[in-house]
Amino acid sequence: MTHNFTAADLAVPSLGPCQIDSPLLPMLNQRQRTFHNVDEEDRVLFDDTLSGVIGRNLPADRLPAFEPAGPRRKIYFDPAKIRAGIVTCGGLCPGFNDVIRSLVLELYKGYGVRKICGFRNGYEGFIGRYRRPVLDLTPDSVAGINEQGGTILGTSRGAQNPEEIVDCLESMGIDILFVVGGDGTLRAAQKIAGCIAARGRKIAIVGVPKTIDNDIMFIDQSFGFQTAVAEATRAIRSAHVEAESSSNGIGLVKLMGRHSGFIACYASLAVSVTNFVLIPEVPFRMEGDAGFLNLVHRRLERRGHAVIVVAEGAGQELLAAAAGSAAATDASGNVRLGDIGVYLRRRLIDYFAGIGLECNLKYIDPSYEIRSVPANPFDSVYCIRLAHNAVHAAMSGRTEMVVGRWNGRFVHVPIPMAVRERNLVDTSGDLWTSVLEATGQPRYIG
Repeated sequence: MTHNFTAADLAVPSLGPCQIDSPLLPMLNQRQRTFHNVDEEDRVLFDDTLSGVIGRNLPADRLPAFEPAGPRRKIYFDPAKIRAGIVTCGGLCPGFNDVIRSLVLELYKGYGVRKICGFRNGYEGFIGRYRRPVLDLTPDSVAGINEQGGTILGTSRGAQNPEEIVDCLESMGIDILFVVGGDGTLRAAQKIAGCIAARGRKIAIVGVPKTIDNDIMFIDQSFGFQTAVAEATRAIRSAHVEAESSSNGIGLVKLMGRHSGFIACYASLAVSVTNFVLIPEVPFRMEGDAGFLNLVHRRLERRGHAVIVVAEGAGQELLAAAAGSAAATDASGNVRLGDIGVYLRRRLIDYFAGIGLECNLKYIDPSYEIRSVPANPFDSVYCIRLAHNAVHAAMSGRTEMVVGRWNGRFVHVPIPMAVRERNLVDTSGDLWTSVLEATGQPRYIG
């Protein structure tokens, strides 16, 4: 990955010096004789290749690197005197409840924080006119929620006034706010942090990045992604069975991925029965000898069936041209996507009817089922570790940052860096190359 930022860009803001002994010290010393705190002077290099480090030709303290996540010996907040808040925003994703539960347990049992508030229905929960109740979160109230899909706090989309949100934080005496959400949620968190700084207040804003599409930068992988891939493979297998069982059968599966095709790529590789993978990063054409319709036709002539996986954001330029009008936006300002799955189904059926060839097409869209399932074991563990590191960061006074994993290490990422651009499938990288090799499709369609 190329970059044009510096070590200073990856610096995480702090509310002030840490002068309080961490309550984790005696607990961990008693149980295991040592306290596995991080070396706060160490850094996790952005580039893990020798050529990347040597090529920068910079001293060690100026190489782009992340602050390591983990517990500190000294913390900023006195656990007995603070109140923490948790809010979940955006679309559903496997693991929401795992993160909530783990945040509460680490705050309560690890650090001894007794006042933890859950704000209902995303950022609406801070705004008085919505009249959302605030939940008191305790270990008892979050027991077992990790076995459920969704989020016990609810969620919402749409921008809210950051000044009003900070008014609420001040009036309730919130010292730490954990924000669990995607890039839009994190951009709002950045504005909230800016309002707090302008008022001279000491409130930590720490994010746990949530994006089922895996499209947040500087995060190896987002929670819920592995669960989504596992669930998506079920749909692809079903599509393959349907396609193989019919004359000129076509199984068409639409998966999540507004801007990034990671789920489509990984799920297709995991099953290895997919013949075409269409993702937002690679435009394609429908007509012509090398167009999509003709390629599917040739596949049916050779093998008698075809399986197609399409990410929801693929081919939007085709839909825009067909609609002949500008796309609408949702409450959060995101462009409302046209339904590429329905479009492809119609075009394929019309094409084969036009040439007089029988076509048995089955269309599967499992998106909402996938979003609402509980996290699988891998994601559950990942959520716990993200939540623990988010609490460690917040208690040490870090703010305007998210926790993530980079090159296998948990790190602190400044929110401005996390939202500066989207994480996309590199169409010249090894993932897309593997997809092309597995499917046999051409690098460019049309």
